[in-house]
Amino acid sequence: MRAPATVRRAFELAERERKFLLAEMTQISGLMPILMRRRNKQKWTPQELAEIRAHLKRISKLSPYLVVIVMPGGFAMLPVLAWWLDRRRNRNRAGGGGGGGPAPRSA
Repeated sequence: MRAPATVRRAFELAERERKFLLAEMTQISGLMPILMRRRNKQKWTPQELAEIRAHLKRISKLSPYLVVIVMPGGFAMLPVLAWWLDRRRNRNRAGGGGGGGPAPRSA
């Protein structure tokens, strides 16, 4: 017996989001040693500051997941969050990913 198409799609979506979360979490793991340098009275180099900024951008991508998990009943909302993020991602691909800034002026 095969699962209905919507259930299969929900599982595929959950699996893709799980892989995304895992990839982002493994990328963020290098942040702690850099942050500890400052605590140990060492200076950050410009390269390390750029690395910290990159890590913070990665963390900001995870914020929707973190908010949903912390909320009461958040685990029940994870499938809805995955669907919403998927919809956003598809819209950005179709629309060319407009930067959100003002349109360039013509002289």
